[in-house]
Amino acid sequence: MASVTYNHVTKRWGDFTAVNDLTIEIPDGEFLVFVGPSGCGKSTSLRMLAGLEEITEGEILIDDRVVNNVPPKDRDIAMVFQSYALYPHMTVYENMAFGLRLRRTPKQVIDERVRSVAASLGIEELLDRRPRQLSGGQRQRVAVGRAIVREPAVFLLDEPLSNLDAKLRVEARTFISKLHQRLGTTFIYVTHDQVEAMTMGQRIAVLNAGKLMQIDTPTHLYDHPNNVFVAGFIGSPAMNFFDNCDLVMDGETMYVDTGAFRVHVPDERIELYRPYLGKKVIFGMRPENIAHVDFPPPGVETVAPVEANIDVVEEMGHEKILYLEEGGKTFLARVDPRADVHVGQRVQVVFNMDVMHLFDAETEQALQ
Repeated sequence: MASVTYNHVTKRWGDFTAVNDLTIEIPDGEFLVFVGPSGCGKSTSLRMLAGLEEITEGEILIDDRVVNNVPPKDRDIAMVFQSYALYPHMTVYENMAFGLRLRRTPKQVIDERVRSVAASLGIEELLDRRPRQLSGGQRQRVAVGRAIVREPAVFLLDEPLSNLDAKLRVEARTFISKLHQRLGTTFIYVTHDQVEAMTMGQRIAVLNAGKLMQIDTPTHLYDHPNNVFVAGFIGSPAMNFFDNCDLVMDGETMYVDTGAFRVHVPDERIELYRPYLGKKVIFGMRPENIAHVDFPPPGVETVAPVEANIDVVEEMGHEKILYLEEGGKTFLARVDPRADVHVGQRVQVVFNMDVMHLFDAETEQALQ
């Protein structure tokens, strides 16, 4: 097991900067997830750690050892790829044993490790099959098993679930999380899927355009995003943003004025936001914090509901997702399934302002 440190790491190809001044400390045994849109630099960050890409600037350390110029085979890491990268002409047993044979591990040790890991992954009956005879979920387990038998200090997983169907993805998420708990080894996982990131990572590093936007626990990222990008990327459906809003005072009460409607700012936040009176702000509210007026969560005020037109209703069974429009502002609400709503109807909804978000309109940084 080992810690990993990215120390002001940058990767450039000509004039293009794929990773820009990345600094992260990953303690021994942590499950860290890199998440972000395509092209944000997450896979490149993983590949530099694996030794598959050269570092332009900075240092990467495994424990206290700088590995910039260490060959991949000597870094004591194992990587699971999106394509699984199994050798098609080899059996499952041979695929899992291949790395150990390259290291000239004794045959008896290889056999013990392969069979023990196969049993723990539930693939012991597949050892004589070739990859073409396996399902996607089975191939994914073989790829993970091939990494485990090496007993590396660090596991690197580059979007290993992207080729699985929805049901298998849920099962595989649970499997990998339990695997981490059992092994206690450092896991670094790359995904573009924020649901995977939220459900698996002990901490999440959100990247955009090669830059680290924020790194924190899933709960803190969700509740306290540093900026508009993180707020919009974490959460599904995504946070609603109301641009070009004003903070206004009416007597002793502060409101967010969206131009289409006004909502009351909690009194305890007035002093925090007072410096922004007269300045443009972005108002953020997650769909799950907008409720039908007849079915508000406990503690949510219903004295000043917002009226809006329903453009689309998505029936989810356990909830309804409403696509709403009012005064040129469009937003989503996740409401109680008992709400009697239909397309074209005027509906009243209430905002849980205790969990509101405000961002500076120019910098897009959170006001917190």
